[in-house]
Amino acid sequence: MRRSYFPAERNYLAAHLTLFHALPDEKFIYDETKLLCQTGKIFSVNAESVVSIGNGTAIKTVSPVLNSIHQRCQALWWHKLTPQDKQKLWPHVTVQNKVDAGKAKDLKKQLNESFEPFTFHAVGLQLWRYLGGPWEPVDQFKFPEK
Repeated sequence: MRRSYFPAERNYLAAHLTLFHALPDEKFIYDETKLLCQTGKIFSVNAESVVSIGNGTAIKTVSPVLNSIHQRCQALWWHKLTPQDKQKLWPHVTVQNKVDAGKAKDLKKQLNESFEPFTFHAVGLQLWRYLGGPWEPVDQFKFPEK
């Protein structure tokens, strides 16, 4: 859906769930993310509904494990977080963004006509570096397959 509806000139990343928007590029973030994944495990995420994000459309997701990971990282990194990243997590997968509000409303209606909730599995975490438009992958960490 993201490849179909996200403006191509802005679509630098595949569909994803964002936990934080602006982490500092510091070694402790890398080390703690790696450790978190080494001691974690694959978990389920429920895709519940199509929602509006103003000038875009997203799939709302729910996962107590995801919320727990976010809260744990917030507590560890609080002193380095931006105001945006200190907020409560609102997990979603963006399908479309930065389009005319009418176009976003039309897509939400269209997707709602056939949307059925589904479950997928989170298999790890990724760190990315923002380069003013495009993004650069830093590393990815898989959860152990237990």
